[in-house]
Amino acid sequence: RRKTKNQERSTENLPAAFSERDQPYPQDPYGQSKHEAEVALRKIEASTGMEVVILRPPLLYGPGVKANFLKLIQLVDKGIPFPLGGVKNKRSLLSLTNFADIISKCVTDPMAGGQTFTVCDGDDVSSGELVERVAKALGKAPRLLPVPEWLMKLVGKLTRKSAQVQRLCSSLQVDSSHVRERLDWKPPVTMDEELRKVAKWYESL
Repeated sequence: RRKTKNQERSTENLPAAFSERDQPYPQDPYGQSKHEAEVALRKIEASTGMEVVILRPPLLYGPGVKANFLKLIQLVDKGIPFPLGGVKNKRSLLSLTNFADIISKCVTDPMAGGQTFTVCDGDDVSSGELVERVAKALGKAPRLLPVPEWLMKLVGKLTRKSAQVQRLCSSLQVDSSHVRERLDWKPPVTMDEELRKVAKWYESL
């Protein structure tokens, strides 16, 4: 995932959501490699006349999800309490169903050629709200503790887990207005619909 200076931020100061208009600011080797790939593709486009479309999604989720999202599902399923009731951040996500749909749209719509699009579900949630929605999809009662954000950060410093706490409390929003307007695109499924698919998959494991 590439980041810009505004892309991941504290909830104390929330600038505009990240969009394709922002200057790329990759902060790790993975982000740098993605940026270099985009630059290379644009050079190929310029020299060959091939139309290239670049999609920049935030966190992807859907049936088969792994890593931190799967761990979140497992913790919610076990009834583990989350100290996220006092966190007021905002995060954009993109379901696999919606991602597949916009890829198909870009392949068939001539208005997509040469464009760069940031894409998301358009339903930004806080970390606590995501826990609530996952719990609802699983038919569980969410367990959120109203711990103030400043206290979480203090505990993070004391336990040397500031980076993990920062990821839980920071905001990462994506502005998908360009792709919606240019391609007249609307996500075919809502976050709750996709989370129900995820829950059905998880329960089948």
